[in-house]
Amino acid sequence: MKTFINVQDIGDLSKALDEAKEIKNDRFKYQSLGKNKTLMMIFFNNSLRTRLSTQKAAMNLGMNVIVLDVNAGAWKLETERGVIMDGDKSEHLLEAIPVMGCYCDLIGVRSFAGLSDREYDYAETVLNQFIKYSGKPVFAMETATVHPLQAFADLITIEEYKNKKRPKVVMSWAPHCRALPQAVPNSFAQWMNAADVDFVITHPEGYELDPKFSGNAKIEYDQKKALDGADFIYAKNWSCPGFSNPAEYGKIICKDMNWTIDTKHMEWTNNAYFMHCLPVRRGLIVTDDVIESKQSLVIPEAANREISASVVIKRMLESL
Repeated sequence: MKTFINVQDIGDLSKALDEAKEIKNDRFKYQSLGKNKTLMMIFFNNSLRTRLSTQKAAMNLGMNVIVLDVNAGAWKLETERGVIMDGDKSEHLLEAIPVMGCYCDLIGVRSFAGLSDREYDYAETVLNQFIKYSGKPVFAMETATVHPLQAFADLITIEEYKNKKRPKVVMSWAPHCRALPQAVPNSFAQWMNAADVDFVITHPEGYELDPKFSGNAKIEYDQKKALDGADFIYAKNWSCPGFSNPAEYGKIICKDMNWTIDTKHMEWTNNAYFMHCLPVRRGLIVTDDVIESKQSLVIPEAANREISASVVIKRMLESL
């Protein structure tokens, strides 16, 4: 596996889930794979779970790890071609990337959407430069449009907690005080569409995800109808994807607090489990009583980030 961006990159999902179970039972089984190999993790944006879980996964596999926070201790990087670099950016990404590639065997990239230019964001401009110019296998640690490590961990969690062969999984939009990217909901939708689940997306009108991610998912604008009989609720905010109206891309077009997941919402479900990728704004996305309940999976979900990263890094090491 030379890149890990979309669900297709992982191949057969059932085999990937079996591999995740194997690694969870023995996290150091493949420690020899990473001996004398180096992972470089490059962060253009903040991270807690992604940084810790991915670094831990690489260490479990015997790797050395270099972490570069581009905004702290590195030269400011220019990402655009054809510019006159007379501002505060001292180095161009096109020189920095091949240099980074000299020092490692695998590269993980975290670079969020700017939410001002849909075409630029959805072209995955930064990530694709790493793929093209680094000469190394590259995986996404959340990019402008996707967060596959999170979605894989979410699927592992659902497999562990489901009590029926084909559970109903509902991704519900929730309000937020800031405009957030679509990366997490895009990937969650993509992975759920590929999994054996009954998948429904519910959100206010105008928040439709790009169909290349939402796929064949059922879209239900009535949240109560969507949650009826749900076995898992995945709550997440995202700003307007601008698919129908590009002028609204990255904007907050709804602040309706009736979408916040509380005990009333949970009562509409089939005693559903609550999921969220974290960090979560309590009182906006979800109420305290729901996230602290026995049906909340946010901590097991976060713990499985180590497992999803381990499977991905293992497969990339095997491809070297």
